[in-house]
This record gives sequence, C-alpha cells and structure tokens, in this order.
Amino acid sequence: MIDLENGKITMEYGAGGRAMEELISLVFKPAFTNDFLNEGNDQAILPCLDEKGKIAFTTDSYVVTPLFFAGGNIGDLAINGTVNDLAVGGAVPLYISAGFIIEEGFPIQKMKKIVASMGEAAKKAGVKVVTGDTKVVEKGAASGLFINTAGVGFVPEGVALSGNKAEAGDVIILSGSIAEHGVAIMSARKNMEFETSIVSDTAPLNGLVQSMLAASPKGIKCMRDATRGGVAAVLNEIAKQSNVGMMIEESKIPVQKEVVAICDMFGFDPLNIACEGRLVAIVKKEVAGDVLNAMHSNPFGKGASIIGEVIKDSDNLVQMRTLIGGLRLVEWFYGEQLPRIC
Repeated sequence: MIDLENGKITMEYGAGGRAMEELISLVFKPAFTNDFLNEGNDQAILPCLDEKGKIAFTTDSYVVTPLFFAGGNIGDLAINGTVNDLAVGGAVPLYISAGFIIEEGFPIQKMKKIVASMGEAAKKAGVKVVTGDTKVVEKGAASGLFINTAGVGFVPEGVALSGNKAEAGDVIILSGSIAEHGVAIMSARKNMEFETSIVSDTAPLNGLVQSMLAASPKGIKCMRDATRGGVAAVLNEIAKQSNVGMMIEESKIPVQKEVVAICDMFGFDPLNIACEGRLVAIVKKEVAGDVLNAMHSNPFGKGASIIGEVIKDSDNLVQMRTLIGGLRLVEWFYGEQLPRIC
C-alpha cells in the first residue's frame, strides 16, 4: 500500500498495475474528483454543446526506451496509442495535439524520422495533428525525447461503453496474440539482446472498433486496449469497476510460441506484458458471433477469439483455467516488469 506520508515515487507507479492504481486513487483522484474522471475509463466522455452525441477526450505521454524498436518508434506509438484510447471508448478519433520535450544534442535527422512516422500514422488512422508544443531541456534532463499527446473524438448517439457495465454471462474477446510489443522492446535494449523475429503490434484500432460497433451497437459493453499492465491489468480493472469476476481459458489465449519462449526465459507472464495494438472487449454472449465475424474481417482482428467469460464474484477475482485443468489467479501485477515500454 502506498505510504502517503513518507513514500516516494518509484518506477512501479507508472507500470499500469496495482501500484499505479493506488497512486491514482489515493493521490490524483482526491485532488481532481469529478463525475467524468471518477468513471475510471481511458478517456473522458463529455457532452456536446448541441446534445447530439458526445465528445471523447484523452491524453498520454510517451517515454519509451529505446526510441526505435522492431515494428515502430516513439512517434507512431504516440499516435496509435492516443487513437486507441479514444477508439475503445466508442469514439471516432478526429484531432490530436503533440508536445515534444527534446534533450539538448538530439540529432535532427532522428527527429525528422520520428515526426515523419507520426504523420504517416496519423494519415493511416484518419486523424489530424492540429496543434503542438516544443520544449528543449539541458543535456541529461531527458532520455533524448519525450512526447505528450492529447486526442479528441466524437462518440455517436447510442454508443455508451464503460468498464462498469460487465455482467455475469458476458463473454471476453481478445483481438489477437499478446505481448509482442513488450518483447520487441526487450529485444531492442542493449542489456537484453537476443535474436527474435517478433515486432511490436503497435497499430491503430479505430477501424476495427467501428466494425465491431456496426455489427452490434448495443451488445458491446466495454473495450480496453491492453497497454501497460497487459491483458491481466485490463481484466482486473474491469472486474473491479463492474464488481464481477472473470474466468479465462489459457488454451484460448493467442500467444506466439517465440513470445512464450522469451517470457519463460526471463520469468515473465505474457498476460502482464504490454500490447499496443490489441484490445479486450466484454460482449453479450448472444452477439459474440456477430462481433467476432466483424473482427475477423479486419486485418487487426484476424486473430480474435473468445478467451473466457464474466462470472459472479464479490471478490472481483480474475482466474484462469490452465492447460492442465487447474485454476490460478491472474493477478494485477504489483511492480515494474518492463519500465518505459510506451
């Protein structure tokens, strides 16, 4: 438990697990409490002035190290991450701001490459970068480059997704294989070099989400992209928000064999490792087939599968039936497995 009197911020408080949830709940929420923030989702859904539809608003900061990795870099990651936080709230992403904190001495050629990748990612996602800010700090005050983004999107009438809507009997859908972004980051770090063909799964999910909503606008309860803390954190967050439990099947969770091997090597659980192009959806059982068919027709949902169901559980536990038939808890990781993965 966080020590509010004598404690200090450590890396685990930015890892997306239980420690970060405690920091948000005990430090930030009391200072900023309001109805929008207290919903606890990855974006705020705000009323429009004309009362038709709603506005989605989100913000994020990117401090990934290294800046370039297999499958992407900090630039396209920043665009995709912001697009996805809007999309999983049911919004059509529209506009993004970009703020850059650049360390003195950073190569301009690298800066051009990163900004160009942001521009390409924005075009692919159908959003526009409409405002920004640049600051340069002294050498040693940043790790080359940090990027902050904010995003605005439009939520059409009738779309209302939230983490507090899961009910027993709903099914849990995962859009594809997990942990590839975290493994790509591991492989790019000098102290963890090994040969692997794994690349980051970073991708914009707004097209996938819109296809899902078109297939069943009322049957999808909530969605989350599984970034920091991975699928385990997402399921624990939703279980707590909705006061339910989760039961998932290990045999139905898509993980590349090479990812499993690398995680075994380092003692990591793929369920705790970040993705940047995967989402978890809680869906009414009767429409799950329609939603899956829509996902399979999208390139970012071809590997989608039902991995479990929501159950009644006042303790809000997430459990997994293992390959050998036993049960184990899927815990909300407390600590920092991989610092600065996004």
